[in-house]
Amino acid sequence: MSESPVLVSVRDVSKRFVIHKEKSLKERLVNFGRSRQHRDDFYALRNVSLDIRAGTTVGLVGHNGSGKSTLLKLIGGIVEPSSGEILRRGRIAALLELGAGFHPDLTGRENVFLNASVLGISRSDTSRLFDEIVEFAGVADFIDTQVKFYSSGMYVRLAFSIAVHVDPDILVIDEVLAVGDEPFQRKCLDRIRAFQNAGKAIVLVSHSMSQV
Repeated sequence: MSESPVLVSVRDVSKRFVIHKEKSLKERLVNFGRSRQHRDDFYALRNVSLDIRAGTTVGLVGHNGSGKSTLLKLIGGIVEPSSGEILRRGRIAALLELGAGFHPDLTGRENVFLNASVLGISRSDTSRLFDEIVEFAGVADFIDTQVKFYSSGMYVRLAFSIAVHVDPDILVIDEVLAVGDEPFQRKCLDRIRAFQNAGKAIVLVSHSMSQV
């Protein structure tokens, strides 16, 4: 039996961040253009390689600062690697930081269409899915309210609902599910299991071994 296709290939990827030692904007301006003595290189990831195949679920578990979320952002295309390459196949829906991808001054309705368009979904398809997205999120009473007035739980419910209704090939999820209440978490996990059964690839970051 042949193996399922690779949807994400991470090849010898490193991600470097520059940490400035100056404590104030004035110090940065004074030291601008000088040697590297006032900054350090920090590698969140170094020489990481892995393949994620269709129908597999990958759990990333580790202590704070171990590079889990950085790897997730690289897979999701949110940031670019400092070296190496990441090859992707299919549509990716990324649920990373709370409220990421939402415009605070737009309503929930407007953000649904905005997020879906970023994921490559046509307006007509979004209109067809709209009622299901809102019902799953449980925010019907607030869908025409600016999302800056949403609670953290409402943010997560709507963002997750959009992500799972656009039929991605790869679902990338950070620890934001911890914000939702227990009934919603159960509903999310049920949807994730349905994704697994449908042969989708899932990458999940969590501090909870039981959730993974």
